Amino acid sequence: MTGIMGNLLAATDSWYDILNYEFVRGNTIWRFALVLAAILITMVVGKIVQYAITNFANKREKKSGQTGVTSTMKALTKSIYVGIFAIGFNLSKSFLYFDDEAGISWKIHAGWSKVAEIVGAIAVVYALYCLVEVIEYYLGKLVSKTETKLDDMLVPIVRKSLRITISIFGALYIAQHIVGAKELKTVFVGAGIGGIAIAMAAKDTIANFFGSITIFTDRPFQIDELIRVNGHLGVVTEVGFRSTRIKTLEGNLITIPNNTIANADIENVSKRPYIRRTSNLTITYDSGCDKTQKAVEIVKDVLANTTEVNQVATNPPRVYFSDFNDWSLNIYMTYWVVPADFWVYNEVNEKVNFDIMKRFEAENIEFAFPTQTIYTKKG
Repeated sequence: MTGIMGNLLAATDSWYDILNYEFVRGNTIWRFALVLAAILITMVVGKIVQYAITNFANKREKKSGQTGVTSTMKALTKSIYVGIFAIGFNLSKSFLYFDDEAGISWKIHAGWSKVAEIVGAIAVVYALYCLVEVIEYYLGKLVSKTETKLDDMLVPIVRKSLRITISIFGALYIAQHIVGAKELKTVFVGAGIGGIAIAMAAKDTIANFFGSITIFTDRPFQIDELIRVNGHLGVVTEVGFRSTRIKTLEGNLITIPNNTIANADIENVSKRPYIRRTSNLTITYDSGCDKTQKAVEIVKDVLANTTEVNQVATNPPRVYFSDFNDWSLNIYMTYWVVPADFWVYNEVNEKVNFDIMKRFEAENIEFAFPTQTIYTKKG
């Protein structure tokens, strides 16, 4: 029994000697162990807080749907963890002994504090960066109440603008803490010539940015509208800082610089109130006057009984016996289809065509096709 107690006392003395070993001037190993423990506890606490907030936000969102509160909580979860780590990292240095003669240099203390401040600044910048999602949420609710889709195009622009602004100011703030205000001014002065070179290289980007401003102020089109620009026909899917994207009817995605769009002729197909069809019906010369007159009356009657072509009072259907062709008698027909939907337009055309064919067949009126009669004289 005495031997066991002796061994325990010896082991205790050994651990005591290890923990009180002066690892760095004026600071024993147990002080560094407490620093490490404080940092680990801080990280665990940060994870617990992060999990608790995320779990609470998810439950509330599942119960009441997405709200401004849940969006804010979700946006702040990651930055809160970084902020808690910065606080714990800063407090952990209190376990160490700082003294220029008997302990760790005060310069290290100052550097430690500066690192903690930088981590804290990163947490704040990251929080502001994520909170842009909350602003986007409220903007989305606001623009959903308006009829125009131009506001829908502004939401991603505002989001990107805010995030770029926050990133730039955050980077400047952090850089100021790292190199100091005077040194940062010197860097900016020295970068003046380089800035001019960058501005020259980025002139197209600047032109595209002002092109996007022109698009938003002139409003030549909106999201989901069908436009024709530079020979491309497609639906507008997105308008950004640099370019506008349209999806063609074939499914291809076309990206066009905003500067090009701002200086191009834009045909907004979706804005048309109707779609006009012009056609020439040709019948044979054998039809004679009576059948030709009957053909005109049939076409007028068919159009008069087609609802979609009688919606515009100022543009009623027009039908005329217009010309004597080389091989046929020409009946000119034009009408305007409402609504201005491409597929409705084709359905109306098909109905009109079938109705005219049936009526012509019933009256024995024949359509003409290019023919040529050759007379030969026998010598």
